[in-house]
Amino acid sequence: MRWAFWGPVAVILYTYFGYPLWLWVRSRWRPRPVQTGACTPAISIVMVVRNEAAVLRRKLSNLRQLNYPRQLMEIVAVSDGSSDDTNKIFSELADDPQVRIVLNPEARGKAVRLNDAIAVARGEVIVFTDARQQIEAEAILRLMEKFADPAVGCASGELMLGDPQAGESAQGMGLYWQVEKKIRELESASGSVIGATGAFYAVRRHLVPPLPPGTVLDDVYIPMQVVRQGARVVFDPCARAWDLPDQGTKREFARKVRTLGGNYQLLQLAPWLLRRENPVRFEFVSHKLLRLVVPVALAVVLFSSFFLPGLVYRAALGFQLVFYALGLLALVQPGKGPLARICDPAFTFVLLNTAAAVAFTNFVIGRKALWGR
Repeated sequence: MRWAFWGPVAVILYTYFGYPLWLWVRSRWRPRPVQTGACTPAISIVMVVRNEAAVLRRKLSNLRQLNYPRQLMEIVAVSDGSSDDTNKIFSELADDPQVRIVLNPEARGKAVRLNDAIAVARGEVIVFTDARQQIEAEAILRLMEKFADPAVGCASGELMLGDPQAGESAQGMGLYWQVEKKIRELESASGSVIGATGAFYAVRRHLVPPLPPGTVLDDVYIPMQVVRQGARVVFDPCARAWDLPDQGTKREFARKVRTLGGNYQLLQLAPWLLRRENPVRFEFVSHKLLRLVVPVALAVVLFSSFFLPGLVYRAALGFQLVFYALGLLALVQPGKGPLARICDPAFTFVLLNTAAAVAFTNFVIGRKALWGR
């Protein structure tokens, strides 16, 4: 029975601590710095939207005010069966030569519409973004500096959860995202990042693959195909976009279920990810797949703790029960103060692993994740 406790404990500890530690050691033992420099290729900023009228004007204004040579930048915006005022807002830009609009009455999903956008894009580099996030004025220039290195095929910006004036949030998903970004920074320092920041990343056009219809994680599928072609995927913490730190527990949970479920879909769309032809197979398994295993490991550790005798296992059981109780307390009594700061990380941990368990259930029963607003 002891192996049923210590085996899953080892998986959990490696996933959250061992892998980042290994990356830290590798980044110092075998660093791979990027040769940055002034670089202003022709770019196409691609954005697919559905029913985003509430934020679309603000986003389009943000894109048109970016500090990048006007003659080298175009905006390709695709509406995927929008039924609100999205198409009306787009029609207001019909005479703007910098903006190319593609209106589609039928909703076919983000992956299909990204293929449509890339087919008409003329830029040497494709910049992917979403409707809600605001990109800093200098961010495109910073991101393009990475492409001065011919080995770089994809560059990911940094998503900041918070307010540009108040700074980044260090609670809830903000805390989780800070940890995630540190892992990506370490991956980039010595190799390639496993995926990109979906709200803001760029890829050399000739490396962008056609997306299979229904692809959920284009921001992982595309970067992994870039790596497969022999180019690097790097992370730039100086190229920043901003988003709200909290979309509401229900919406955040649904988003994480969809994202985590997308990892199962990736294995179906690209089974080569688990084969030797994947140059970052070890990193992919460590960063993406082991997180899907953690909910099972947590359940086994809790179950085995009930039956194993000894002080160590009693203490482990007590720690788990207190930790989960703190997570539940954050759910029923949200607020501020010292107790809330203790409960918040526990709640985020429980939320993420519950989402992983739901994603696995959806995968088993064949329930597909759908793209929407």
